[in-house]
Amino acid sequence: MEFKTDRPIYRQIIDYAFGCILGGGWTPGAKVPSVRELAVELAVNSHTILKAYDHLQDNGIIVPRRGMGFFLAEDARERVDVERRREFFDSELHEVFARMDMLGIGIDEIVEAYKTRH
Repeated sequence: MEFKTDRPIYRQIIDYAFGCILGGGWTPGAKVPSVRELAVELAVNSHTILKAYDHLQDNGIIVPRRGMGFFLAEDARERVDVERRREFFDSELHEVFARMDMLGIGIDEIVEAYKTRH
């Protein structure tokens, strides 16, 4: 995996996990790679993977089973969708609005462009 410099690596690992979940590589109820396995696979420090897994666990996307590792929550896909939507509204949309202001683009123009695209 090639990491970008504009975003913390642990966040990029979270995005990687989201891709695995949405793409079906990690299935609900199944064991996900161990911290060590994913660290080797992605060639990063295991503490970075652990930070990403902490985030996934805090959001109920993965669940620990004592002595067995982490497993994907049954509703992980829905939880990923909720988190991605929250990120969109908290971060990406803010950037879009700032750019719209800078370019003098009104919301009516955006609505019209959206309608013609769909």
